[in-house]
Amino acid sequence: MSRTVNDRAPTWGIEPVPERLRKLSVGDLVVLWGNLGVSLLVLVIGALLVPALSLRDALLAILVGGLIGNAMVGAAALIGADARVPGMVLLRAPLGRRGSYVPTALNALQCLGWATFELIIIAAASSALSDQLFGFRARWFWTILFGVLAAVFALLGPIGFVRRVLRKYAVWAVLASLVYLTWWAFSNADLHALWNAPSAGGTSIWLGIDLVIAITVSWVPLVPDYSRFATDRPGAFWGTGIGYFLGGTWMLVLGVVLVLDRNLTDPVDIPPAVAAAGLAAALALFAVTFDETDEAFANVYSAAVSIQNVIPSAEQKVLVLGIAALSTIGALLIQLRNYESFLLLLGSFFVPLFGVLLADWLLSGARYTRQQIFNAPAWRPELLAAWVVGFLVYHWLHEPPLGPSWWVDVVERTDPQNLGVGASLPSFAVSFVLGLALSTFGSRLPQTASKW
Repeated sequence: MSRTVNDRAPTWGIEPVPERLRKLSVGDLVVLWGNLGVSLLVLVIGALLVPALSLRDALLAILVGGLIGNAMVGAAALIGADARVPGMVLLRAPLGRRGSYVPTALNALQCLGWATFELIIIAAASSALSDQLFGFRARWFWTILFGVLAAVFALLGPIGFVRRVLRKYAVWAVLASLVYLTWWAFSNADLHALWNAPSAGGTSIWLGIDLVIAITVSWVPLVPDYSRFATDRPGAFWGTGIGYFLGGTWMLVLGVVLVLDRNLTDPVDIPPAVAAAGLAAALALFAVTFDETDEAFANVYSAAVSIQNVIPSAEQKVLVLGIAALSTIGALLIQLRNYESFLLLLGSFFVPLFGVLLADWLLSGARYTRQQIFNAPAWRPELLAAWVVGFLVYHWLHEPPLGPSWWVDVVERTDPQNLGVGASLPSFAVSFVLGLALSTFGSRLPQTASKW
């Protein structure tokens, strides 16, 4: 159930956000999503793009993948601002009330995984920094400290976090740090030689595009959790899409140059290398590392809100504390491995899911009524099928196959084809077209109800 909220304690459940709480302007959303794009985990994707791709191909993959992925992110923000409900609650309309539980489980798991990865990379950067400055690493200490900080930020909620942390302090420190780190990365780089250097091979530009789309589209299920507080639909679209494009693209390009120029091939090697470059670089890294906590905040908060789709009576604060504790324990116990496979596997779930959502929303007249969300049928099997088909197309086209060995064996037996256009766009197109065709089969509620 919803609760009365204000800027100082803005918790809100799954009910539509009232007009008085639609406070996030386009500028607020640019700040929020620009900061979410400034991530060390985005930075280290450079190690996955190059040297397998040349610098030119990597930059093209970043641009094309960023434009496609952020168009999806912006559209998801617009739909969320229209319906004013969290992302997983929004999916009740196309998938049914119980059908939405399937992506809810996946989203809660991905948020937990992302929060864990974020804390791992934050602790790696912080321990490298403390080792450089003070001679001790204490990685466990940094993991716990930033796990607690992520929980505190999540308890503030989106409005409080943007207005009391990002807009007042974090955005300016991060911007200054990014400018310095960019100067440091480019100052000694031989850009002419890097531009003309051949690729090492082993991947394709379309796989690079899929990777950039995947890192971006992984936010699509979370976006409505924040855009529901937006002042209007256009502001949600432009603020979210432009904000993440600016932050994410900046970090991806910076990561590519660092990998090529500094020969850093392991993602976890990048933070120590920056920390070892001197006091100024170390302090800039600290600011970016502190900013990394907002990614952990977003994943902890959205995991809690997602679970409320299944258990609306669950106390949001308790869920936040539980998710933060689990991700902190995970960060203490596991290592950062198979990061690329994790990203692409997320893409295979959420790219076609967005295709289904967009198709159904457009057929609803680009509006969802309250009845279509909260009184939706238990299941809409035709659109669940469209999602599954899109998922299968993604795996059939992706080279190499993704997932556990038994699934890879199944995919390989089907003689998968490489069409030379990657997996993301065909998967989205198939699920979108099927969604348009199957959404008319009659499981939708009549659209005569008033909006709210």
